[in-house]
Amino acid sequence: MPRCVVFDLDGTLVDSGPDLTAATNHVLALAGRPPVTLAEVRDMVGLGARKLIERGLAHTGGGTPEQAESLLRPFLDYYAANVCVASQPFPGVEQTLTRLQEAGILIGICTNKFESLSRALIAALGWERFFPVILGGDSLPFRKPDGRHILAVVEQLGGDPAHTVMVGDSAVDVGAARSAGVPVVAVSFGFSSVPAEELEADAVIDHYDQLFDALAAVHKARTA
Repeated sequence: MPRCVVFDLDGTLVDSGPDLTAATNHVLALAGRPPVTLAEVRDMVGLGARKLIERGLAHTGGGTPEQAESLLRPFLDYYAANVCVASQPFPGVEQTLTRLQEAGILIGICTNKFESLSRALIAALGWERFFPVILGGDSLPFRKPDGRHILAVVEQLGGDPAHTVMVGDSAVDVGAARSAGVPVVAVSFGFSSVPAEELEADAVIDHYDQLFDALAAVHKARTA
């Protein structure tokens, strides 16, 4: 098994789609735009709140970076107040995190979500005990798909990139893992607009009860 596992958050550990959709539609309404659907928001997630707003505006008639910037604070305020209303862990996540922790494997989060919002979501789920390190999209001067984002999590965990695996749901996660030089497991149930099988990850899982075998397989392939 790898000694360190770095997880993406939205679409990987947690189905936060309903709450992200509510926040997106809140600011679209402020801009006089029609709402977007949950399915549409799932395809827009991955590069942080500002990009989500930009994509929401583009999907409902277009917009400028300045307009997206003006809606960022209302989005963040609304989402912070409703960060875990309808969000749910994916099946098997908590059991898997417990098993990883009991095995002495270091686990952290590397997400493009703002760090404060990520910590708020993790706290609302009661998961602070699992994640000593959470780095968001605003934690450092760089973020995924820059591999240094993952490597910073590994460093703060006290891990070794040579014995690390990334777990994510999107091309952003796979790109970051490739940039960091670590293997990556993709989940098939996340927010990616591209099927998981086409992301060119080292392994794909359909449920968290498959994660341990996948981690062992991709780590063994790397260290063989």
